[in-house]
Amino acid sequence: MHILLLYTLYFLLSYLALTISLFTLSPILPALSFPARCLSAYFSLVLCAIYGVLISLILRLLGNHRLAQHLTARTFAFVMRYTTGVTFHIISGSHHLLNSRPCVIIGNHQSELDVLLLGHIFPPYCSVTAKSSLKKVPFLGWFMALSGTVFIDRANSQSARQAFSGAASEMLQHRQSVFIFPEGTRSYARGPELGGFKKGAFHLAVQAQVEVVPVVCANYWGLLGAREWRFRSGEIPVRVLEP
Repeated sequence: MHILLLYTLYFLLSYLALTISLFTLSPILPALSFPARCLSAYFSLVLCAIYGVLISLILRLLGNHRLAQHLTARTFAFVMRYTTGVTFHIISGSHHLLNSRPCVIIGNHQSELDVLLLGHIFPPYCSVTAKSSLKKVPFLGWFMALSGTVFIDRANSQSARQAFSGAASEMLQHRQSVFIFPEGTRSYARGPELGGFKKGAFHLAVQAQVEVVPVVCANYWGLLGAREWRFRSGEIPVRVLEP
């Protein structure tokens, strides 16, 4: 046990030293800002997932685990502001996220950075949908399972229907909203583009008899472009439209 803790400490110190070194060199070699911010973002995600597991367990004991995703999302947004310099800013319509509860919230899906979008917009008493394979990811999957994530098995339509049926019941009984990316996959778009929508979000809204609240995030390819090794700091505007 002592050796395991020692190796873990060595790994964390090495990870931190590498990240700081890359950030220090990035003004001279701008391409290094990409791995520097990637390392910072992954560290932030794991750190907040561990926090999410702990807060989910505590809230379950208190009988209020449905707040766990909101609290963890806000913590992730706060941490990422300082580790990567990236923030999302709702410029209009934020009241729709609260006044429409329960509702199905939908948003455009651009890249892995969209998890930070959730950090900024996630209202209290809201759950996200995710592919079922994420259950197996240490810390992140544990947090998602403990906090009431709606897991969807895309390869099994019957299982997916059952998951949405359970989500509809949860929405009606506990006034729990649900967030879905209706495109189903990341677009990595270089401009204001949308992929085709899948039906799940709208079937859920009809089944639960709730409104659909669209969230529109500006294209941020200029900040994050993996193929171009570009990851910059900046603020990304978001609008919440009327239900």
